[in-house]
Amino acid sequence: MFAKTKHPGKKPGGLSDRASDVVLVVLCVAILLVVAYPLYYILVASVSDPYDVYAGKTFLLPSQFTLDGYAAVFSDDSILVGYWNSIKYTVAGTIFSVVMIYITAYPLSNPDLPGRKFFNIFFVITMYFGGGLIPTYLIVKDTGLLNTIWAMFLPGGVAVSNMIIARNYFETSIPRELKEAAEIDGASKLRLFINVIIPLSRPIMAVMVVFSMVAYWNDWFTALIYMTGEGRAPLPLVLRNILIASETSASQASMISGGYAELNKLTEMIKFVSIIVAAAPMLIIYPFVQKYFEQGFLAGAVKG
Repeated sequence: MFAKTKHPGKKPGGLSDRASDVVLVVLCVAILLVVAYPLYYILVASVSDPYDVYAGKTFLLPSQFTLDGYAAVFSDDSILVGYWNSIKYTVAGTIFSVVMIYITAYPLSNPDLPGRKFFNIFFVITMYFGGGLIPTYLIVKDTGLLNTIWAMFLPGGVAVSNMIIARNYFETSIPRELKEAAEIDGASKLRLFINVIIPLSRPIMAVMVVFSMVAYWNDWFTALIYMTGEGRAPLPLVLRNILIASETSASQASMISGGYAELNKLTEMIKFVSIIVAAAPMLIIYPFVQKYFEQGFLAGAVKG
């Protein structure tokens, strides 16, 4: 029997390991505070007196708690209409975008696809060159898409950057041997895609869903260009209009004695409230898909 030789160095679970764990925890907490505090500050500012906010009195807790900003925003009937429109545009756009990403990314992940290199280059070119706003508007107008839900997602239905992430995921995370085994068992290309590829690609699907939802939920410029009809504006555009109207009212009130201060205060509160109202739905949804989001993003972002 040979005696066990003791090698110098740190022991597993020793003092150096505990010290590194403490450093990592402290570092993670610091990063969390840097990322989370701005949102917390906006939330606190939305229920505080704006003059106290600018005076630096709302570092951690609200000052002169008030819900006047929320009351002013939600007193406008167009808020509920904007919420409903945003939900419609986001759901329809997300479904369409994810479907288009799948039916483009999966074929491009197949090395046997004829013209694969050409199609990859073609998609990448569209990331850097476009027809411009005026030609795009004319196309949307001539095809009869103005003031329809289709105008919100058809012109930009395929996000090429998301498609590349999904393509890399199909290439690196789904074994080719699995596809070949399914084909040997008699599965057609369509059956292979529906019964094998889609169930195995739920993590990357969660990534695509989150990316698409955030993009469509925050999109106000597309609606500003293509949605000129009354009652068709999504929530971000409605909040923008409310903020512009409140600023206009505040400037008009400057001619009235004693009215400017209160309206200016209300305008500042509406700015903070608008951020919270617009961001709240995405913040509520994200924790439910966080696990799949992390797995899919890491797998889809690495090639080879």
